[in-house]
Amino acid sequence: YWDPNYVVKETDVLALFRVTPQPGVDPVEASAAVAGESSTATWTVVWTDLLTACDLYRAKAYKVDAVPNTTDQYFAYIAYDIDLFEEGSIANLTASIIGNVFGFKAVKALRLEDMRLPVAYLKTFQGPATGIVVERERMDKFGRPFLGATVKPKLGLSGKNYGRVVYEGLKGGLDFLKDDENINSQPFMRWKERFLYSMEAVNRSIAATGEVKGHYMNVTAATMEDMYERAEFAKQLGTVIIMIDLVIGYTAIQTMAIWARRNDMILHLHRAGNSTYSRQKIHGMNFRVICKWMRMAGVDHIHAGTVVGKLEGDPLMIKGFYDTL
Repeated sequence: YWDPNYVVKETDVLALFRVTPQPGVDPVEASAAVAGESSTATWTVVWTDLLTACDLYRAKAYKVDAVPNTTDQYFAYIAYDIDLFEEGSIANLTASIIGNVFGFKAVKALRLEDMRLPVAYLKTFQGPATGIVVERERMDKFGRPFLGATVKPKLGLSGKNYGRVVYEGLKGGLDFLKDDENINSQPFMRWKERFLYSMEAVNRSIAATGEVKGHYMNVTAATMEDMYERAEFAKQLGTVIIMIDLVIGYTAIQTMAIWARRNDMILHLHRAGNSTYSRQKIHGMNFRVICKWMRMAGVDHIHAGTVVGKLEGDPLMIKGFYDTL
């Protein structure tokens, strides 16, 4: 799986891994092991390899560079043939790229830093249904950034008080308010109550200001059936945007993106849960990869951080995420 003479094809899927080999393991060997485990290899030699075009389907680790200012970390450049992946499936892509390989014995730590997805593969995904221009037209806001905020406290408010916060914020000058990641349908406020009071607040603020306003309705739920029900109800109430959480999973995200496109709805994604694998600098995955996958899945918005506030993020890193988007 190590091929330093490999010539990258335009249709190859490329992955950049940060590899920290176990003590005594050669970085080239570790990189080749990553390429093997994320494509056709297993823990032993099998005769059935003779029945496949292994030279075509095996991933190729074609370059290894030491990470600057480190002593035991290396960048491994790995190429995958496009036919290794099902068209239009984030789930299948991730099953290979970030599947078993992250528990491999040969590496002490492993981080997926970036990917290059070929155009031929990207075209099998629907991508976002709307762009900045479309959203500005719907909101009738031009020449300035949108101004939004999140309802706080995010848990514990009654539906009526929740709606009051939405109204006060929108009437005070915000373009949008939004639900937070973990406000779904709890005993203190069921989802339908929240939707009704929030949309009443939106409509009243529009009447009071003469401007188009909105509220991100979080339709995240336990099952796809529940999410469909909540999204349909939000649509009936007249909202222009709904919201889901990253923790619902790649397949559910793609499914809701298809629904949003069919129903002419803007889709916002809250990145809840991303830091479990993106914050550590030597293991897990860079958030820029999540940005790319979510664009492929069809998400119109994804929160990618800010340089102020309680969460981690320096200006260059955050700007890089938004440049990627």
